[in-house]
Amino acid sequence: MDQTLKNSIKQIAGIKVSDERKQILNPLVDFIQNKQELNEMINLNFICTHNSRRSHLSQIWAQTMAEFFGVKNVFCYSGGTEATAMFPKVAETLIKQGLEIEKLSENENPVYAVKYAENAHPVICFSKKYDDPFNPVSGFAAIMTCSNADQGCPFIAGAEKRIAVRFDDPKSSDGTSEMDEIYFKRSLEIASEMYFVFSRIIDK
Repeated sequence: MDQTLKNSIKQIAGIKVSDERKQILNPLVDFIQNKQELNEMINLNFICTHNSRRSHLSQIWAQTMAEFFGVKNVFCYSGGTEATAMFPKVAETLIKQGLEIEKLSENENPVYAVKYAENAHPVICFSKKYDDPFNPVSGFAAIMTCSNADQGCPFIAGAEKRIAVRFDDPKSSDGTSEMDEIYFKRSLEIASEMYFVFSRIIDK
């Protein structure tokens, strides 16, 4: 991993996850642990309304933390109730935190390749509906990262488990002087919770 990313993870490790949030995250820990014990693929689909901010941050940090803690067979995806585009500030923030990001296309919904380690397969990020063919069709955990998606999608076809792990939307800071700080903090918050989740996985 890049030294900047290592430094970021060191900072993330020091962020306290509240007992209340741990209770919310424990079903995700249990899902991953159970899949690992069965030696099955661990497919995680992080879902938010527009698949533009929180779901991508969750997807990328979950995959990064799986690598960091050596949890194998983890494949992280993201989707929305509608497709828009990954918001550019998300990529900008992650680059500052040590991830390597390459923009693969220049259309209205760009495709990004995100690398967290030199020899790791990149995380492919672009905005899409949660049931896009790019995403798994069965046996996955649907992780709802916002209340709108959670309430608006009472049924996720193919999901083995549905887990609500909601985060505040950094979009509220767009265009303000606090925008950089808010995105940076939200990214660290999501990263700290994914750090907690994967730190709890016991290798059987």
